[in-house]
Amino acid sequence: MNRPRATSGPVHALAALWLTTRGLMLWLLVHDSAPLLGGGSVTREVWRLYFHWYGVLVHGSFPAHDTLWQYPPGAGAVLVAPGLLPWWTYFQAFVVLTLAMDALVTVALTRAGTRPGRSLLGAAVWTGGLPLLLHLPLARYDIQVTALAVLSLLALGRSPRAGGVLAALGALVKVWPALVLLGTPRGRATRGAWGWAAGAGAVTLGVFAVAFEHPLSFVREQGGRGVQIESLGGTALNLARHAGWSGRARYQYGAVEMVGPHVHAVAAASLALTAICLALLVLWRVRARHWTEATPFDAALCAVLLFTVTSRVISPQYMIWLVGLAAVCLTSRHTSQRPVAALVLAATALSTLVFPMRYGDVIDGTWTGCVLMLARNGILAAAAVLSFVRLWRAARPVGKSVQTTEPRPGSGRLPDRALTLS
Repeated sequence: MNRPRATSGPVHALAALWLTTRGLMLWLLVHDSAPLLGGGSVTREVWRLYFHWYGVLVHGSFPAHDTLWQYPPGAGAVLVAPGLLPWWTYFQAFVVLTLAMDALVTVALTRAGTRPGRSLLGAAVWTGGLPLLLHLPLARYDIQVTALAVLSLLALGRSPRAGGVLAALGALVKVWPALVLLGTPRGRATRGAWGWAAGAGAVTLGVFAVAFEHPLSFVREQGGRGVQIESLGGTALNLARHAGWSGRARYQYGAVEMVGPHVHAVAAASLALTAICLALLVLWRVRARHWTEATPFDAALCAVLLFTVTSRVISPQYMIWLVGLAAVCLTSRHTSQRPVAALVLAATALSTLVFPMRYGDVIDGTWTGCVLMLARNGILAAAAVLSFVRLWRAARPVGKSVQTTEPRPGSGRLPDRALTLS
């Protein structure tokens, strides 16, 4: 009976912080046309692009032959959802649903943090970290995707099957949530999570294939993307402009990309680095012997960080994913990713300076824009390396003895304490 009274104060403080920060984000959304806030560029994606896709989707087809449609079919469900609230405009309904998913993540992290041996720091990081991106999170559907990934990770400990289903649904909206299952302990938990993820993904994809035309049209457009100006490769090319490189920035495929000599080589290098990161993660998975309750959380953050840093595209909304996964890590006192979470928050704050506040400098390749991108991406790269190093070290066996905390037979639950496998 003492625990509810002991946690009621921090929970009420978190609720007050959420209401205050989300009210401020809504105020910024209303004043989006201010030059310092991007001159309307943040909200334009919802009321112009998303609403256009909504008009196509409600007629039973995905936007085939649209170079801007680069998302798995599950994204269609998110973009159609505002139509369930016809008493508001599409933009208003989209923001309301985004706030609802944001609140759901906050509640889930808070509940996880109030359990014995857990921490409310994760809920605080999500509540206070998301507004570092100003109003951008309310004008993108990445909160919805992150919510599925967060709920999947939090469900894994009690029901690997439910965690697998939620990860599959997230992967059908934006592919990266599939990575959250990387850290499930070998054995029954992995078989349950991965098996149900595969099954749920196949069934859901089949439903989309029956209900809509061209469900896989995004594959063709995704393959045509180049090097976005905000990626590591784009930052290097932007700096090369000061050394005489003849390339330039151009809007294409829904983003500002670099065009000119050697761009294809930079894109190929990014793909090669992604492949190397995948190999490292597989090696970690094979060599890992020691699990704690935080290992699935830590592995998810590490994997998404590595794939984000080596991507040809590092849009500012990608930081929403990282803040959400860092928050999940910090719900556990056993996490190895505390310093990584701090770096993620620093990179998130810098992302706001990059877009929307000084995006013109980034596009023009001024020294201000280059320094901002170098700082943001440098911090992200450092966070990715540190995350993998700490994940690798945390997975080393404690000793020669085999310590196990197995779930009860038939329970399907993951261990709450350390688990060392021989």
